Amino acid sequence: MFILSFLVRRLLQGALIIFLVTLLIFTLLRVVPGDPVRLMAGGMAPEALIEQIATEMGLRDPILVQFGRYMGGVIQGDLGQSFVRPASGASTGGSGFGDSSRGDRAEVLTLIADTLPMTLQLAALAIFFALVFSFLVGVPGGLAPNRWPDRVAFYISSIFISLPNFWLGIVLALLFSVKLGWLPAIGYKGFAYTILPAIVLAVELAPILIRNLTASLASVMQSPFISVGRVRGLGHRRIVYAHALRNASVPLLNLLGIQISGLLGGVLIVEFIFDYPGLGLLTVNAVLQRDFPLIQGIAIVTSAIFVLINIAVDLIATLIDPRLEY
Repeated sequence: MFILSFLVRRLLQGALIIFLVTLLIFTLLRVVPGDPVRLMAGGMAPEALIEQIATEMGLRDPILVQFGRYMGGVIQGDLGQSFVRPASGASTGGSGFGDSSRGDRAEVLTLIADTLPMTLQLAALAIFFALVFSFLVGVPGGLAPNRWPDRVAFYISSIFISLPNFWLGIVLALLFSVKLGWLPAIGYKGFAYTILPAIVLAVELAPILIRNLTASLASVMQSPFISVGRVRGLGHRRIVYAHALRNASVPLLNLLGIQISGLLGGVLIVEFIFDYPGLGLLTVNAVLQRDFPLIQGIAIVTSAIFVLINIAVDLIATLIDPRLEY
């Protein structure tokens, strides 16, 4: 019963969050300066043609009318059609915009479905790298507070957190791809193309995880139940891995959920640098082209993903420590 009520409550909260994000993005896109129809039809297009296209696409209706019409489609699973991408998948604009009918424009849901798996693969590999490195550095630091493993963990996290991801991406590409030829860097022709971008994202994610794990583990090792375990004759390895790490992982899980939500900015930059064909690169191009439906669709999908991730993180945390309440 607890799990069912928990899921219902959190899903309702998540639906409200997604609705508010959609409303905010939808409104901001329509009040910022610049007319997307001008970009579609080209700067030399006559004003009469601009108004005709905008009217046909419903862009001259009141914002509330546009939003109501858009949400009616979203409820039915229709995220709309791209403004500038035809069904063939290429990007178009200017004199090549031509007919603005729905049938000639690419479905937003199709564009997102084509790129989302690439970003999920990149994010999963980055999280894996970050967790492995955080445990390798943070566990020794947490078991030896105020000694050299703790200082090493602090120095590494301080260095990592000060490295801009755009600079690190360029440096790693020059080193491992251009100079050494170990890893490919630009585009995507196989799983190997995911490794360098994932390393850059992992370096961005690892510092906070290292510091959190070090502090949590050091605190747990001072808890009374650890002393009781030693008195009962439990071995040090069992105390650490079966009891201390389990309790120290709860705040790490909660932090990881927050950090995953914050990965979007890093994904945008990293995918752009490496020309990685994921959701981040699609978002950058959509913003540059003022492709309203695509931007809105990406915002809805990413919001839904983040809501589901945080629900899963909270649920796992309660399974690890039943004393937690959400």
